[in-house]
Amino acid sequence: MRTTMLGGSAVQVTHLALGCAGIGNLYQPVTEEAALATVEAAWDAGIRTFDTAPHYGLGLSERRLGAALRGRPRSTFTVSTKVGRLLVPNQDDGLGDGLGDDLANGFAVSATHRRVWDFSADGVLRSLEASLDRLGLDRIDVALLHDPDGHAEQAFTEAYPALERLRAEGVVGAIGVGMNQSALPARFLRETDIDVVLLAGRYTLLDQDGLAELLPEAAARGRSVLIGGVFNSGLLTAPSPGATYDYAPADRPVLERALRLLEVTERHGVPLRAAALRFPFGHRAVAGVLTGARSPEEVRDTLEQLRRPIPDALWDELRAEGLLPPDTPVPAATPSKDPS
Repeated sequence: MRTTMLGGSAVQVTHLALGCAGIGNLYQPVTEEAALATVEAAWDAGIRTFDTAPHYGLGLSERRLGAALRGRPRSTFTVSTKVGRLLVPNQDDGLGDGLGDDLANGFAVSATHRRVWDFSADGVLRSLEASLDRLGLDRIDVALLHDPDGHAEQAFTEAYPALERLRAEGVVGAIGVGMNQSALPARFLRETDIDVVLLAGRYTLLDQDGLAELLPEAAARGRSVLIGGVFNSGLLTAPSPGATYDYAPADRPVLERALRLLEVTERHGVPLRAAALRFPFGHRAVAGVLTGARSPEEVRDTLEQLRRPIPDALWDELRAEGLLPPDTPVPAATPSKDPS
């Protein structure tokens, strides 16, 4: 699988990365065996970049990823994790109900811990130390500020300088920010020396918000963008009433737009999810796409869709139908340009 260096760093990422929220029991339980098999299938497919976070299953994702990678040469893979949420142990309330579950936060795990926002310098150090312990690794390749939406100033004045020092000391290889919006990451690109932005859901066939400012800013500064959420919470896999968009049921205008996208891709004999996977690679700032999986079958399907040829006429029709802005960059259709 093709690889790219992140920004000005020495950290290498494969063009397809495995997002590991799913193996942290996102929305539903995943067995230990299935989690390990999922990472194994990704490895067999040539994926060498894995993204996780303490938030994902209250540390379960990090523990499972670390177990799956154990024994593999450390120089052969790249792991990114995140800072900004510390995991603090909960106590049984003694009322016979145990600790409850974490489904309110999206994960089918026992609520053994609670998340505490902390973008202080000390919080960054404590978070990374705990992540290294759960992963069983000696270093983190990429450290990302995780969703600092409501904590922007502390993230800029305390967390970011801490990450910059850790990068200078060689403790982490690359630093950046991971968010579901584009405005604040664009500010980070302008005002700091981050290497990468993980942008979720804001540069997709449904939403090109990142194209206005963030992607041009990254390209101009030689920084990289990883694109997550290419299916917009599942809507671009199978648009239908009740499908989710941004983690909630899609409203009617968004659903109708997704159905129009489906009509166009089907006219060209291309599954919608294949076009959604390939679309971000059209922009020169995009270093890779990150997709989640909870089974080997999902990994293999992702690879199959990514490798499908997409005719130029499909992108032309999406522009002509007003489903993409006229100046939106799109990936080349030739096999030699295939990102995998």
